[in-house]
Amino acid sequence: MDQRAREVHTSLWWGRRGRPAEPWEGGAAAVLPDPGAGHEVVVVGAGLTGLTTAVQLARRGVRPLVLEARHVGAGTTGHSTAKLSVLQGAVYSGIARHFGDKVVRAYGEAQRAGQAWLLDFCAAAGVPVQRRDAWTYAVTDSGAKRVAEEARACGTAGLEVEHSAQTELPFEVRAAIRLADQAQFDPVDVCVALRGELESLGGSVVEGVAVTGVELGSGGAGTGRPATLHTSAGDVAARRIVLATGMPVLDRGLYFAKLRPERSYALAYRMPPDSQLPLGMYLSLDSPSRSLRTAPHEDGELLVVGGNGHVVGRSDSPAAAVDDLDAWTGEHFPGATLAWSWAAQDYESANEVPFVGEMPRSHGQILLATGFHKWGMTNAAAAAQMLVADVLGDGAPKELAWAGPLRHRMTSPRDVLNGLEINGSVGLRMARDWATSVLPVGRDGGDRRPAEGEGRVEGGLRPVGTCTVAGVTHRVDVVCPHLGGILSWNDSDLSWDCPLHGSRFTADGHRIEGPALRDLEQR
Repeated sequence: MDQRAREVHTSLWWGRRGRPAEPWEGGAAAVLPDPGAGHEVVVVGAGLTGLTTAVQLARRGVRPLVLEARHVGAGTTGHSTAKLSVLQGAVYSGIARHFGDKVVRAYGEAQRAGQAWLLDFCAAAGVPVQRRDAWTYAVTDSGAKRVAEEARACGTAGLEVEHSAQTELPFEVRAAIRLADQAQFDPVDVCVALRGELESLGGSVVEGVAVTGVELGSGGAGTGRPATLHTSAGDVAARRIVLATGMPVLDRGLYFAKLRPERSYALAYRMPPDSQLPLGMYLSLDSPSRSLRTAPHEDGELLVVGGNGHVVGRSDSPAAAVDDLDAWTGEHFPGATLAWSWAAQDYESANEVPFVGEMPRSHGQILLATGFHKWGMTNAAAAAQMLVADVLGDGAPKELAWAGPLRHRMTSPRDVLNGLEINGSVGLRMARDWATSVLPVGRDGGDRRPAEGEGRVEGGLRPVGTCTVAGVTHRVDVVCPHLGGILSWNDSDLSWDCPLHGSRFTADGHRIEGPALRDLEQR
């Protein structure tokens, strides 16, 4: 792989703009507007979910405050492949294995509602959108069976998919289904436009403010004493709080135990002028997965390739996964020149349907949306409609009839087994890591300074992580401040990642994402 691309290591969407500085890299300290003033609604997270929720609230007369720990679009939204598609790999057949037809149909209706909202928004805001056919395909016999199963579930969901093995791909395909007239865009374009509308309607966004805790008020939502958010810039009072942070940053409801954090990779390539690119949006059902789309650019149409996902913190070498994806691209698309390399973090619920609504034991003061299973473009806008109805007390308006089955689904035996698998793997990983860790310090390299881009965990009763990035060697406490997992070194993103619940930290210990609320201690 082009080492320059790995050093830049940012998404196409941010890379072509010039990557914004992270809050911990210096600059003016964040300042909250009207310190001490109360707010009707505070939204935590300025990705697509948070911003679409805030805009829909603002259109209804509420002026929300949006707090973002880094910058607008810094998280999953700005690192996605941004396919606005209701054809979603094997999602419908996965839901069908957990629930009956009613939930499958409701999920399909939710995706169409979310897609329609965003298409309308982009048209009104002048955000460029490319209409493309979406494809789900397989190159193996086992994958072909999964494609057939997904096609049946798509029929239940009301999607008019077509079977065809004649694709634009430069290799043989065993089976494929196509859904016409889907869409793709630059997700940062959308975030910037959403922020613009929000602020024009009286809402506000404050970047560089991390939420560190919430103290519930009395009397429930809308009555009595409001809740208090504790943040890195001071306290904020709010009647309602919407958590739009991927993994909820509060442990009420134990969502960290109901979600599987996944990391996947994407690469953007400049192509030779005579290249025949596949213009559709493609996703394979084989393992390892492969995702393809194009993206317009001043240098010509770019090819975006994704895949090789794994549970956060449980890959021996994420860099090797990126190299494998790059090698696959070179094999099938000769002449491709790597321009950008990045990764995204997503969360999958135990039953494959997102969690949207009131957080348990919050007296209705805290709402959340999570578990989009890599399909956040449509799910974000659909979840926003549900959250706004909750905040405003709209109940179940006719146009949101699909929301009921998604909220009130029964827990199936398969859900229980999936939850046990998620938590069983977490427990085994924690036990293994601690058993391995309680060894003499220096077992993984002694006193040798790690080479550039390398990191290691040095054992002991309190393990230490040592790494070298940009010529500087850092030593940090690598026990995750969330629930005590031992972090692993990510040699692609140059970060410390938790294999339990997906918290991530920079090389020098600053929190990036996940349920952890504090930085790592310097050692």
